[in-house]
Amino acid sequence: MTAVLPAVVHPEDVRRRELAGFLRSRRERITPDQVGLPPGGRRRTPGLRREEVAQLAGVGVTWYTWLEQGRDIRASEQVLDAVASTLRLDPNERSHLFTLAGLPESAAEKECRAVPGPVHLMLRQLEPFPACVQNARTDILAFNRSYDLLVGGLSGKPFDERNSLVRLFLHPDSRDRIVDWTEASARLVAQFRAAMAEHVAEPSWKCLVKRLRQESPEFARLWSQHDVSSPENLTKRYLHPEVGLLRMDYTHFWLGRRSETRLVSYTPADEETRQKLILLNAMD
Repeated sequence: MTAVLPAVVHPEDVRRRELAGFLRSRRERITPDQVGLPPGGRRRTPGLRREEVAQLAGVGVTWYTWLEQGRDIRASEQVLDAVASTLRLDPNERSHLFTLAGLPESAAEKECRAVPGPVHLMLRQLEPFPACVQNARTDILAFNRSYDLLVGGLSGKPFDERNSLVRLFLHPDSRDRIVDWTEASARLVAQFRAAMAEHVAEPSWKCLVKRLRQESPEFARLWSQHDVSSPENLTKRYLHPEVGLLRMDYTHFWLGRRSETRLVSYTPADEETRQKLILLNAMD
C-alpha cells in the first residue's frame, strides 16, 4: 500500500488565509451607519459589504475581494492605510494587518530602532532632566524615564500613539498637563505643516493628518489655517498631577547636519522646578 504524503503547506499561504479571515472579521463588526451609509435593506451577513469597504477605501472592488479571499496580491502601504482607516482599526490591529500583508515595518519604526546607543546613553545621563528623541513627523523615537514621568505613561503606549501630535490632540491626560495648551498646539501644528512640505507624498504623513482631522476638530481648524513655523527653544509649563507646576526650558539638538531627527532636552527654568524633578524621579 502506497503511503500518502501530507500536503506541504507554504507559510505564505497560511499568512494570506490569516489576512483574509482578519479582514472579514473586522468588516463584519462595522455597521453601515457607523461609516455614514444607509442600511441598504436586508443583508445576508452582518457589517459592511466588500464593495462598500472598497468604495470607502478608494480601491477596486475586485482587488479588495481578492485580498479578502487570500489571493496572492501585493498591497502598498498607502492602500493598506486606507483599508485600515475604513475598517476603523486601532494601532495594534493596524500593525497586525501590515504584518499579515507582508509589508515591512514603517520608516518611523526603523528610525526608532536606529537611534544610536550613545544617544540612549545621553538620555539616561540627562536624568533627572527629561529628554527625548523625535523626528520631523513628531514621532517619539526614544526617551528617558524622566520624560516618561513628565508626560505620563508613554512607555505603556503602542508605537503609533508615541507621537506628540497624537498625544496633544487625542489624549486628554496629556493635554491636561500642558498649561499653555492653546499656544503649544498651534505652534506644533505650524511646525508640522512646514516639515510636511518635504513629505507631502508619503503615506505615513498623510494618514497621520487624516486621522487627526477626523478625530480632532481643533486640529482640523488649526490645519486649515496653513500657518508654518520652525522649532524654537522656548519655555513650557507642565502641571504634573503629583508634583504640581513645572517650568521647563526645552532645547533642540539635531543629530547630524542634514538630519530631521533631534534630541530635545527639558531643563528646569527655576530652582523650584529642579527640586520637583528630583522628587518626581525618586518616586516609584
